[in-house]
Formats: sequence, structure tokens, C-alpha cells
Amino acid sequence: MNEQFFQERYPEGFPTAIDPDKYGSVVEIFDGFVKKFSDRPAFTCLGQTITYRELNEKSAAFAAYLQNETSLQPGDRIAVQLPNVLQYPIVVFGAMRAGMVVVNTNPLYTEREMEHQFNDSGAKALVVLANMASKAEKVLPNTGIKHVIVTQVGDMHDGLKRLLINGVLKYVKKEVPAYTIPTSVGLRDALAKGSSHRFTPVQVNRDDVAVLQYTGGTTGVAKGAMLTHRNLMANMMQCHGLFTMILEEGRETAIAPLPLYHIYAFTVHCMVLLETGNHSVLIPNPRDIPGFVKTLQKSQFSAFVGLNTLFVALCNREDFRALDFSGLKLTISGGMALTKDAAEQWQKVTGCDIAEGFGMTETSPVVSFNPPGHIKLGTIGMPVAGTLCKVIDEDGNELPVGEPGELCVHGPQVMKGYWQRPEATAETISEDGWLKTGDMAVIMDDGYMKIVDRKKDMIIVSGFNVYPNEVEDVVVSHPDILEAAAVGVPDAKSSEAVKVFVVSSNPDLTAAEITSWCRERLTAYKIPRHIEFRDELPKTNVGKILRRELRDEELKKHN
Repeated sequence: MNEQFFQERYPEGFPTAIDPDKYGSVVEIFDGFVKKFSDRPAFTCLGQTITYRELNEKSAAFAAYLQNETSLQPGDRIAVQLPNVLQYPIVVFGAMRAGMVVVNTNPLYTEREMEHQFNDSGAKALVVLANMASKAEKVLPNTGIKHVIVTQVGDMHDGLKRLLINGVLKYVKKEVPAYTIPTSVGLRDALAKGSSHRFTPVQVNRDDVAVLQYTGGTTGVAKGAMLTHRNLMANMMQCHGLFTMILEEGRETAIAPLPLYHIYAFTVHCMVLLETGNHSVLIPNPRDIPGFVKTLQKSQFSAFVGLNTLFVALCNREDFRALDFSGLKLTISGGMALTKDAAEQWQKVTGCDIAEGFGMTETSPVVSFNPPGHIKLGTIGMPVAGTLCKVIDEDGNELPVGEPGELCVHGPQVMKGYWQRPEATAETISEDGWLKTGDMAVIMDDGYMKIVDRKKDMIIVSGFNVYPNEVEDVVVSHPDILEAAAVGVPDAKSSEAVKVFVVSSNPDLTAAEITSWCRERLTAYKIPRHIEFRDELPKTNVGKILRRELRDEELKKHN
């Protein structure tokens, strides 16, 4: 669709334009907001808060350490393998200020995954949490990493509390396996050494790569998306205009349960909320739901960033339902499809509608968003400012309004390409800059868009297309079902049949009851032919259900 199509349909207040070249780099923006909001809280974790001034000072110390105590040069890659702790923004912004390229690394990675990412990115340094340093120890000899900096969860806390947190994790909970990395340096020591040196600002250009953000690897080998300073700044500005339709500068507190090393949370908490002088409460382990709720009990929060599985898990808890949600203005959903049932339950419990958006690692990540006050449940909203969207058929022809096809995106947030993979880049981004998302979508007449499903997840039953999202939405609307995942399995008569995996809160629920429920709500060929009960469904580290893993299990059974 052309730009005019969306411009004519944007609701009042929706930002329609940005200047992606307004700033020179993320570092330039960082220098501005840490001075403007110096005394405001920036991040809180496990009861400890750092202000914008402290973030400025500590990240400058880390940058000075890299410049003066290591052999690293601007442009070198530094892997950061940290969960949501205060050290994360300090290290990431310190690395950027020293001109380094950040390689965000999942702390839950296996040794095989770590080795692949370190070698593929050519990382020369690693900042790692002590909890997974034993895995790093095993892979380091097979990589080009020359500098290792280790930190413990409580390292940014004051004296006794630091010793208590680190001691409990190591000696009581046994969460820090023994490791030996003779050349490693503790982060606290690195910051102390850096403080004794002068930080020298580095010239960084907007088209330089700021972050190598690896795809989840659920569709093949993990690839590094090259996100430039311009990409990150553009997406920050695109989101800024939308968030400030309801959030005020310097007055908000947002809950951050999703990992900052994931580009979705990074853009929200480390770009938009910092740039607007707001405060993020970091949740190191969102899987610990009781601990999560205890943190919420102590926080007066006005924004919440999550995804479908987290919303469901929280709303099913009595202690969460008892919280005070009077200050909650904005709830954002991304990362996976938001089901109607989860959205309605969240609204009923909190009184706040969920604004669902759509994005990809390759788009920094936000492509579209439901503007506050104009939310249309079941859609991914409208393209953000400066972004064009269209849907195409198998031959690349653009399709009209209302007709499903593969969603394509054009905008300043689209990545530079895949790191050292020109062929994969060419397959994904056309010469005129259109990125193929691999998602099947419909652009509706009102300018809102709806994801029908992942192109490769589509199930074909007797020649009819069945979209798993639709089946799952119906199944989870059953009052006794918590989660569901639908996949296609081989079938002699219809080529494929729908199989659904469910997690139920009622041990007496039967497959026949689910079938009956679906029969009332779905066309015959969409009704699950096979139903399997599970205690839990496989998920990525950010809580996205892995359909592919379930599908692969089924294919093995039929081979």
C-alpha cells in the first residue's frame, strides 16, 4: 500500500513522520538523556536503583576500561551474556561509547549455541554472568575471545546486600557452578580500573553497526541481524511518538520482565523509556512468578511490557489479581500472537487494554502498533511512522486490501543485512529495500493489519489453508485451557490434519470436550483431529511457544 493509504487512516494523534537522521548515533542520544534526567531513577533491580547520572558514570568507566586495559578497538564485537540486571545497561552503553559492536547473547544458551554465536560474530570479548561462566570456560578455547569479564547478580548492590545476594545464589541455591577462567576480570574491578582512566569519546556514525542481534534460530541456523545506530534511533523515534500518546516524560515506571538482550525489550527499555526520562524495574527471572508478583507489590507501575504467555500466567494468580492497578496506563504485547482470551482476561483484571504490535529482529523490531486509545483487538495495529507495508503473493505481486499474502516492510528500521551472509540478505531484502517477513497478513480497509500466521506454519487440509493462530485462539478460549499450540501432522486422506497440544487447568478435561468446543466455533476442516495433553509446552527464552519443535516431534513419529 502506498504512503497515502495509511496517512489517510491514521487516528488523531498518531505520529506520521520521523527524521531518522536527526541524531548522529545512539551515543549522542545517550549523552543527552543522561544529562537531562541525571537525578531520575533509570533502572531498579532486586531493590537497588541506579540513576541516569550513575548510568552515565559507570558506563563511562566501563568504556574507559575497554579503551585502556584491553586490546579492543572501535568496531570490535563484544558479546554480552547477561539477564535483566543493572549491569546490562552499564555494559551495553559502555561498549557503544567505546565504539564497540554489542553482540546480545542469551544467558540460557547451550555451549553449542554460544560457540556458534561467538565464532560467527567474531567476538573478541565477553561479559558473562558468573552463573553461566562454567559453560563459557568450555567454549572459550574454540573461539577468538581474548577478554572475559565476569559479574555476579548482586555486583551493583551495596556492601552487605551484595555479599548476601551473591552468597545465597552460590552457596545456598547452588546456581553458580564452579569455573576457572584464569585471565578473566571481575566487572567491579574493571569499573574501578576504568574510573582511574579518562574516557575518550569515539566518533560513531549513524550507519555503523551498533548491535548484532541474532535471530532465535527456530527457522534454521541463527543469523546476526546488523542493526545500525540509524536503525535503532529510527525505531526509538517511531515508538516514542506512540508511547507518549499516553505516557509522560520523566514520570513513568515500567515493568521489564522480558530480557533486555531481546531486541523488543531493548528498544522499549534501553531506548524509548530512557530517552523519555522514565524508569524501568528489571525482573531477572520472570519464570519465578511468585517472586515476580512480590516485586510488583512493591512497585507503583504505570506501564507493563509482556507477551501472551506471561499475561495468562499472571492473571491466573490470586496474588496478582489483588494488586493495585490504578496507575497502569499502558500494556504492550509483542513477540507472539496475543489471543483474544488473554487480552480480555488482562483487561478484566487490570482495567488496562493491551496494545499489540508486530515486529522482527530484522526490523529493530517494531513495524506496527495499536495506538493507545485506538486499539483494535486481534490486529497488530498500523505501520509506525515512516514505514510502508504491503502483502504479496507467491510471485511477488502486490495484493489488494483484504486479501492475505506475505507481509513486506520498508522503512528506516529495516536492518542493514545479515552479518557475513549476503545470500541470506538478498533472499530477505529486495534491491529496493523491501523486507519479506515470512508472515502471512491482511491489510484491512481501515489501515489496520492482521497477522494470519507464519508462512511456514500454515496447515493445508485437503487443499484448504488452516492458520494455527485461529485454531489456538478458539481452543484457549475454553475456560479450562491455559495454553495451546496447533501444528499440521501428516494424514493419508487430507495430506495434513490439525493436531493441538494443550495445557489444561482441569485434569478431568477430555479430548472429546475440546473437540465439541471447537466444533461449535470452527469450520469442519479446521477442527483438531488429534489432541494431546501436556504439562507444559516448549518455549523460547522469551516465552514464545515453539510450534516447530512440536511439529518435528510429530514428523519423527511418521518417518
